[in-house]
Amino acid sequence: MKQILVTGGAGFIGSHLCERLLKDGNNVICMDNYFTGRKQNVVHLLDNPYFEMVRHDVTFPYYVEVDEIYNLACPASPIHYQFDPVSTTKTSVIGAINMLGLAKRTKARILQASTSEVYGDPVVHPQEESYWGNVNPIGLRSCYDEGKRCAETLFMDYHRQNKVDIKIIRIFNTYGPRMRPDDGRVVSNFIMQALKGEDITIYGDGMQTRSFQYVDDLIEGMVRMMASENFTGPVNLGNPGEFTMIELAEIILKMTNSKSKIIFTPLPSDDPKQRKPNITLAKEKLNGWEPKVRLEEGLIETIKYFKSL
Repeated sequence: MKQILVTGGAGFIGSHLCERLLKDGNNVICMDNYFTGRKQNVVHLLDNPYFEMVRHDVTFPYYVEVDEIYNLACPASPIHYQFDPVSTTKTSVIGAINMLGLAKRTKARILQASTSEVYGDPVVHPQEESYWGNVNPIGLRSCYDEGKRCAETLFMDYHRQNKVDIKIIRIFNTYGPRMRPDDGRVVSNFIMQALKGEDITIYGDGMQTRSFQYVDDLIEGMVRMMASENFTGPVNLGNPGEFTMIELAEIILKMTNSKSKIIFTPLPSDDPKQRKPNITLAKEKLNGWEPKVRLEEGLIETIKYFKSL
């Protein structure tokens, strides 16, 4: 049995990861300060004797003996990370320093949940790991984009300087049950608006694209990355299937039998026009990993979850 720490473990992705790690026979310590994570995401795990919930902020040091660390702590939707941008940057940077220090002391393997946002508004399409990105360092999204970029720098420097055993993944748009209905992301926005019969709000002309990955596919990639040898990453984890915002809205309207109308509003500052991962490296290094769940399949489960709320 491994002792595994998951920071941000009560969040959307973190709670699914905790479930998987328990299923695989590990002791799991779930750390969260509940800024965007929610206790109901993990309440069904509390009776498991191998699961431990800790309320703690990753910007403060934490002392525990562990074999592996998954560092997921950070608000990930624009509404939440722009609410307190200074705190967002601190979570990414100071949180990374604290968790890397813990990994160094305990000789634990540590995985950083980075993001496709490190590519900014990309001029290379699709994005591969060798692309350095096109990021505005002083924009409204910079607290998240640059915080995650700095965290990657810290991970690589702790690896080079202190021989810490690191893994870096770059997560592309992910959706599924336990997303917050108020997180402002496109999938949750469209589903909630469709279920309530409200207008579907599309930013810009709706021709900007995103690639949507179901959460189970991401979790499989994360676990494979943690188990990989002689490979630090970074590696893209995402679904290369590409959809415009209009296409996504029309799919959700059809699946929910909604009478909502599509309306268009101005595009937010620094919103990327295209986002699609090149996953060649993931396939090569992670035993042929690639997403298995089609968009419509994943949306069935996600819509079912939002209906239950």
